[in-house]
Amino acid sequence: MILAVTLNAALDVTYEVDALVPGSTHRVTTSWARAGGKGINVASVLHALGIPVIATGLVGGSTGDLIVADLEARGIVHDFVAVNGDSRRTVNVVSAATGDSTIFNEAGPVIGADEWTAALATIGSLVESHAATVVALSGSLPRGLPDTAYAQLVEVARDRGALTVVDAGGAVLAAAVAAHPDVVKPNLAELEAATGSTDIPAGAAALRDLGARDVVVSAGAEGATVVQADGRVITVHPGARLAGNPTGAGDAMVAAICAGLADGDPWTTTLTEAVAWSAAAVLEPLAGELDAAEVVRRRSAVTVVAGSAERR
Repeated sequence: MILAVTLNAALDVTYEVDALVPGSTHRVTTSWARAGGKGINVASVLHALGIPVIATGLVGGSTGDLIVADLEARGIVHDFVAVNGDSRRTVNVVSAATGDSTIFNEAGPVIGADEWTAALATIGSLVESHAATVVALSGSLPRGLPDTAYAQLVEVARDRGALTVVDAGGAVLAAAVAAHPDVVKPNLAELEAATGSTDIPAGAAALRDLGARDVVVSAGAEGATVVQADGRVITVHPGARLAGNPTGAGDAMVAAICAGLADGDPWTTTLTEAVAWSAAAVLEPLAGELDAAEVVRRRSAVTVVAGSAERR
């Protein structure tokens, strides 16, 4: 069982327009509204591929009700902690002309100390009662939570025998690595912000020195690199560049990493799957969607470079 945690869950609203022109009026050709937030996207991808997963985190208000209703409609198992504030909405405007996305993210509710204490207890109970092997901690934090929120959850999961994957940035990532998560997955911008380095092996080594075990750095169309605890480096390239919606590509990558950890797969296999899932996700109009047949096609296109050592 994989537990996917979303502390700042959202109702993701997507508008497709012919072309996005700032300062003008647009006719929306297609629209969607569905449960989102990075952890929910992770759960959605795993669910789509038939991998056991439970979505959890914080939801509240009428928007929270819509988030839960959508998960129910899609058959995604969930157990969220109710909070007093209203969950956030995000708006993603997709240009049909270019495939580019313009995203507006609300901040989310303010979480009280008692609500956070209840959430820690609930998530710990879920890890234990479902014998979760991997816990994914993804996305931004709502207001009121300390930067150490993911670090606390890493400790909760580890105390109950689960592995942890953290997908975060900034001070939240810096605090999380100090708790020694099993995998962290920054993108290039997050790596630079956390370490000051744009060099993947050097930046990953810095994160490992701060406490992370294995570090996966996603690089968009260039694929991803893992720097392992023993210093070995593996890079996987996705093949041809794909036009589409990259919004959920990183979440699909995290889902594949969780699945690989749960199965005990070697990093060559896990990172190959992660890049294939990520590439397949770009071709879907909505984050959290994945076509198993497209994963097979993307898998056949990847190339693997392995055996180099990290540079310090």
